[in-house]
Amino acid sequence: MRNIRLLLQYEGTRYQGWQRQSSTDNTIQGKLETLLSRMCKEAVGLQGSGRTDAGVHALGQVANFHTDCTMSPEEMRSYINRYLPEDIAVVEVSEVSARFHSRLNARGKHYVYHVINSDVPDVFRRRYALEVPEALDVGAMERAAALLLGEHDFKSFTSAKKGKKSTVRRIDEIAITGEGGLLCFSFRGNGFLHHMIRILMGTLLEVGMGKRTPESMTELLAACDREQAGPLVPAKGLTLAEVFF
Repeated sequence: MRNIRLLLQYEGTRYQGWQRQSSTDNTIQGKLETLLSRMCKEAVGLQGSGRTDAGVHALGQVANFHTDCTMSPEEMRSYINRYLPEDIAVVEVSEVSARFHSRLNARGKHYVYHVINSDVPDVFRRRYALEVPEALDVGAMERAAALLLGEHDFKSFTSAKKGKKSTVRRIDEIAITGEGGLLCFSFRGNGFLHHMIRILMGTLLEVGMGKRTPESMTELLAACDREQAGPLVPAKGLTLAEVFF
């Protein structure tokens, strides 16, 4: 049986996230599995590198599936893109070793969150970025971000319910760049908890607005208390940029 790897892009605006759900067929995984099963003429189970939430976008989602289908990777890519909706695309198709698993073999991820820092509405980018009209102190946000780097217990920055899974993660980079009122927050790390980046963003924006100090990040990490961190910002500004293996 062959193991096929997909590199995907999608605009998550109208979908209920990546993961298939019994209550709806409007998920990225659900759409792809239906199409792949038709293409391969057999039931196909697709494994993604991670579960992006409803409204989150992807430039570099990775997934894989096993099949006896004899089509070439190029034929598969052509077939899939012919029938996918216009807001989902397969960029690359390749055959990989039988042991490759898009989630279990992932060693890190790169996400970006976009903020439109202007009091003038942005008609064309509003679906992919959070609009923040208040002036933001980028320097203060950078100082706060520096205190979040490294390996910590990020329990204060997740919406995940209490469980046995560890909330310790490592963040290697939080970079803030931008021009013309569009800010890009770049997060790289070995993994991210449920809603972690969106809560980190809500907290960093509070720092940028002067509602909390950069130094308070140390206290937040030690507290392990979600109630003390900032708000959960909207999903539309978040994009999975790349998965590292």
